[in-house]
Amino acid sequence: MSHRVRLVRRVLAGAAGLAFLAACSAPVPPRAVAAAPAKPVGPPVLPAPTGTQPVGTTALHLKDTARPDPWVPEAPVRELKVTLWYPAQKGEGRPAVYMTAKESELALKGKRVTGVPYDLLSRTRTHAVTGVKPAGRVGGLPLVVLSPGFTNPVSTLTSLAEELASRGYVVAGIDHTYENYATTFPDGRVADCVACDSDSDSGFGTKVAGVRAADVAFVLDRLTGSAWEGSGLINRSKIAMVGQSIGGAAALAAMVKDARIRAGANMDGTTYARMPGGMARPFLFLGSSGHAPGGRDNSWERDWKLLTGWKRWLFLPGGNHQSFTDIPLLSEAAGVAVPGELTAARSVELTRTYVLAFLDRHLRGGRAELPGSPEVTIARPG
Repeated sequence: MSHRVRLVRRVLAGAAGLAFLAACSAPVPPRAVAAAPAKPVGPPVLPAPTGTQPVGTTALHLKDTARPDPWVPEAPVRELKVTLWYPAQKGEGRPAVYMTAKESELALKGKRVTGVPYDLLSRTRTHAVTGVKPAGRVGGLPLVVLSPGFTNPVSTLTSLAEELASRGYVVAGIDHTYENYATTFPDGRVADCVACDSDSDSGFGTKVAGVRAADVAFVLDRLTGSAWEGSGLINRSKIAMVGQSIGGAAALAAMVKDARIRAGANMDGTTYARMPGGMARPFLFLGSSGHAPGGRDNSWERDWKLLTGWKRWLFLPGGNHQSFTDIPLLSEAAGVAVPGELTAARSVELTRTYVLAFLDRHLRGGRAELPGSPEVTIARPG
């Protein structure tokens, strides 16, 4: 895996001059380059969520005192930043910040981005607000955990998170400390990507997936306890996890370890978890053409045989590894051509549509089959 990661980073950095689109833990299929602005068009604007409920957001800073940090052994506790998006009561609040100026700078430098202001991502327009109370009845809101790709902050899944929250879900996005370029804590400390120094180690992907599975278990303990003022609104029997790239691998790893997660979705991530006895809970594979059956990554074919419950395998022939994140939108705003045949806006729309349909079916008792789309192919292995 490490060789592939380094190769993709070099190719994309050289071809585009930006590494917004750098892939981690899954191959990027070569596709035609979609049209893009010839120059930066200004701060990115995320598509508005389509649900009826206002969206609130807040950040929790949690410390797992039961384990040292797996990347910085001298740190005696594992410290995590968890961003929550949730259905909110009506009221005035402050527009949510996509990331801080310092986080934007470190992310762009880490991705070797040049030619744009380093605070560009901090000026991204979101649709959630801070300082508003959650809305809902006790035990009435399903919970969805989000896990981002390696080196990416969970903010790169904001378009999906805001959509789910507007539809009545509590969304908990985890920034897995030391696995992205910048995580800011309340005292001003900024954790950088220590794990980036280890991505050539044997078994790196398996370690990351395992670390994230432990992070998720801890976060679920706290969220279903009293870590947040809205914890009592969460339905503890309706929990799902969705991840992109290595975050998708972590979704499967977390489900293997934690029976509280009723359903999971992997968006274009090579998987590493082993399922000796198989798994009967619902699972969705949603990928780019690199994850078509018979493609360069055979981990989904291996795992498909071990999933014994409801399962679907979908892929976007015109998409790329980052089509399931905000990164194509950020790239377009920076004037960078986006690989693949899908526009950034359409990528967001498809991701929202299929993830929401999957969650509604398995957390809300829906019976409808996932929708069809000319851009989406249903894989039928075997």
